[in-house]
Amino acid sequence: MNRLLILEDDRLLNETLEDFLEEEGYNIKIALDPYSALELTYQNRFDLYLFDVNLPYESGFSLLQKLRDSGDMTPTIFLTSRDDKSSMIEGFNIGCDDYMKKPIDLDELHLRIKALLRRQIRSNIIEFNSYTIDCNAKKLYFKGKLLSVTTKAIELLLLLIISKGEVVSIEEIEDRLWHVNENASLGSIRVYITTLKKYFPTNIENIRGIGYRFIATE
Repeated sequence: MNRLLILEDDRLLNETLEDFLEEEGYNIKIALDPYSALELTYQNRFDLYLFDVNLPYESGFSLLQKLRDSGDMTPTIFLTSRDDKSSMIEGFNIGCDDYMKKPIDLDELHLRIKALLRRQIRSNIIEFNSYTIDCNAKKLYFKGKLLSVTTKAIELLLLLIISKGEVVSIEEIEDRLWHVNENASLGSIRVYITTLKKYFPTNIENIRGIGYRFIATE
């Protein structure tokens, strides 16, 4: 499940976006000011940011500049009431990926989100140690041979890999692998880990009581 951060100081619009996108199957975190949003980026890994531009304390432009300067390349859409061309140019120069003027058409926003996530800066194919992962099709191959691994197990493998050696908590795994109206299963996670360890016995480490991490090897 893709995780989105919404930064919008208009509480009603914030709640409208949250409700709509949760119904579309996204895991949503919200913030009403840039400081709270920045804190959330430290605590979580997001697949996409939705940032208002005119905000208390500092602009969405300023916040994104800080994130880009720190190496955070998470795809970002600015939502703004500004209609001047210079603001749009500034947003793209800072590093946003899309720019929508208010009032926001929710269906159009969803189409843009899906398009950005498809183009997200990750290779559609991951290859290492004779294994190939097709990220779009959620399939795992060894030396070109398709392996019998469930979609959710591959989603878990991808989550561990993109975390780049950081520990992924059980709670985050549950949030990512199950829809909001689905019941997460710790037992299922253990089954997926057991399956993956058959292929990556030295790469997946169990951090007891916390979660798992993937250690890359040559």
